[in-house]
Amino acid sequence: MSDNQAFFDHINEGYKTKGDFITMGAAMLNGETITNAHVKVPLKTLNRHGLIAGATGTGKTKTLQVIAENLSDKGIPVLLMDIKGDLSGIAAASPGHPKIDERHEKIGIPFEAKDFPVEILSLSEQDGVRLRATVSEFGPVLLSRILDVTETQAGIISIIFKYCDDNKLPLLDLKDLKKVLQFATQEGKKELEKDYGRISTASTGSILRKIVELEQQGADLFFGEKSFDVQDLCRIDENGRGVINIIRLTDIQDKPKLFSTFMLSLLAEIYGTFPEQGDSGRPELIIFLDEAHLIFKQASNALMDQIESIVKLIRSKGVGLYFVTQNPTDVPDGVLGQLGLKVQHALRAFTAKDRKAIKLTAENYPISEYYDTKEILTSLGIGEALVSALDEKGRPTPLAATMLRAPMSRMDILTPDELKSLLKKSKLSSKYNEEIDEESAYELLNEKIEKAQAEEAKAAAKKEREKLKKTSSSSRSRSRRTSTTEKAVIKVLTSATFIRGALGVLNKLLK
Repeated sequence: MSDNQAFFDHINEGYKTKGDFITMGAAMLNGETITNAHVKVPLKTLNRHGLIAGATGTGKTKTLQVIAENLSDKGIPVLLMDIKGDLSGIAAASPGHPKIDERHEKIGIPFEAKDFPVEILSLSEQDGVRLRATVSEFGPVLLSRILDVTETQAGIISIIFKYCDDNKLPLLDLKDLKKVLQFATQEGKKELEKDYGRISTASTGSILRKIVELEQQGADLFFGEKSFDVQDLCRIDENGRGVINIIRLTDIQDKPKLFSTFMLSLLAEIYGTFPEQGDSGRPELIIFLDEAHLIFKQASNALMDQIESIVKLIRSKGVGLYFVTQNPTDVPDGVLGQLGLKVQHALRAFTAKDRKAIKLTAENYPISEYYDTKEILTSLGIGEALVSALDEKGRPTPLAATMLRAPMSRMDILTPDELKSLLKKSKLSSKYNEEIDEESAYELLNEKIEKAQAEEAKAAAKKEREKLKKTSSSSRSRSRRTSTTEKAVIKVLTSATFIRGALGVLNKLLK
């Protein structure tokens, strides 16, 4: 038996699946594509998360595009983070190319050009369906971890949430939260101390500075209403294809805190609202996190713990997370150990640090009798990758250097007119793009403060009136006493006895 035949049998046996699957491409041996040695990923294992890694320009984005398209064709909705702004072309069919036909002939899969159902979402002021969440939905624990506050400050945030719950003060946006914090150490200080204990002004000041820092990264656009319903990410179009939701994030590359805030909110909401799926044989939703290092950049230890916990638990809800980044070392070990599918494009060995990273990367893949993993990591071409997945029993599949299939949609962005037309067709814009500012903690506390100030002014005015009344009464009393004395003097001076006495004194003086 030839080496090629043995390898062909090795791949087909290792990637055999009874259930439905998506095809990534065909395995390669000694730089040659082995036609029909298909590398397949069972739908059943796609909620076990994954990684797409490789140096710039090696084809990571196109691999993401291929997987998203095939998932959509299988009726599985997808959420993509479009940080570089190059994914909108999924909404248009590929124009095709002779090199694409040649690639697919080698793989053994016919090429079919098609467009896909796409919904454009936005986290900022860019055009698209607006994504928002309320402060209350975050809850005190998650918000404290995002703000990276101390244990004492986290306790104060918990008290603030409890006070708002007890007093029916909705926390919708950041101005609500700031107002309650200010109220807790000013007008409402005595009220909160009575029921919840003393709150330090220094601690609330520190929390307020953390909130301002978050606002400066654009979080004031994200917090508020109308809150996005994560179930709207799981739509299927009229043809039974999963909708590909693309979040435009080109303007927040330098705002890692906003990005991680949004991602944690989204994942926490999905985990909290999606039902337990069990072993259904297919995922409910697949999320691709492009430029994944932005999630972990500047993240505190507490925030990292939260991310790792969600990654471990969310797969039970039928949700798969796929991290797209340049180097696997960008992803923490606690997350990396949870990943089932790994698609590793070429890495570059320009420096000692690069060579060390390649060595560490190679150790994350199964040992293969057909490949020297460290060597092949630096020799892969564009659109080629090392693939390792999980079979239907959760076992690692054979390592396969794979010629990846080409995207069926356009490998370029939509024109401005095409994008405008797509946005006009959106079924979610009318639901989420109207900005709502309902009565919340900010307005209610201002009303409460104004009422308290009015009552205080009323009481002060009453006190002043009583003081004036008392002063007036005292004056009248003194006036009455003076009048009585004068009358008495006059009475004495005009009496007959006084006159006779006075005349007698005068007569004596005249004699």
